[in-house]
Amino acid sequence: MAVEQRLDAHTSRTLFGGLRWALPVGALVLLADQATKRWALDRLIPGSCDQPDACIDLVAGARFHLVFNKGAAFAQGTGFGPVLAVLAIAISGVLLFLAWRRTDLLGSLLLGTITGGAVGNLVDRVTRSEDGPLSGAVVDFVDLGWWPVFNIADAAIVCGVLGFVIVSWLDERREMSLGAESATVSAELDGVDSVPGSDTDEDMHH
Repeated sequence: MAVEQRLDAHTSRTLFGGLRWALPVGALVLLADQATKRWALDRLIPGSCDQPDACIDLVAGARFHLVFNKGAAFAQGTGFGPVLAVLAIAISGVLLFLAWRRTDLLGSLLLGTITGGAVGNLVDRVTRSEDGPLSGAVVDFVDLGWWPVFNIADAAIVCGVLGFVIVSWLDERREMSLGAESATVSAELDGVDSVPGSDTDEDMHH
C-alpha cells in the first residue's frame, strides 16, 4: 500500500509538474487583485484628489487614487486594450506551460504569480467591456506619487518577472559552476589514468 501511494504521488507530480504550485499562488494573486479592485470601486470615486472621497492619503505622498486604464500596465499603450488582452491570453498559456515543465518550487511560484497578475487585468478587460470585446478598462488605484498608478496585478507581474529573471540567472550560474567542476574532475581523473605505474597501466602490462 505504501509503495502504491508513493507511485501515485510520483505520477501526480509528473503529470502536473510545477502547476501544482503555480496554480494555487496564481489563484491567490487573482483573488487579491479582484478583491482590492472591488474595494477601490466601492470606496473611491475617479477624478482629481481635490474632490471629496476621491483619494485616501497614506504615507510619504502615497495614496489610493482610482483611475481607469485602457492601455497596458502603468497606463502605457492606451488604445490597444483588445490587442493586449489577446496577448495576455497567449502569454498566460505560455507561462502555464513553462510552470508545468518546472521542477523547482520557487520558479513555479514566480510563474504562477505572473500568470495570476496577467489574468487579473484580463478579467477587467473582459468584464468591463463597453466598446467591444476585450476593450474594458483596468482598475488602477495605488498611487505612489512618483510612479504611474497601478494595481495588485501590475505589482505581481513586475515582481514575478524580476524574481524569475534572477532565479533563471542563478540557475544558469549554478549549471555553469557544476559544468566547470565536472570538467575539472574529469581532467584530473584522466591525468591519474595516464600516470605511468598507475593501476590502469599495470593492468595493461599484465
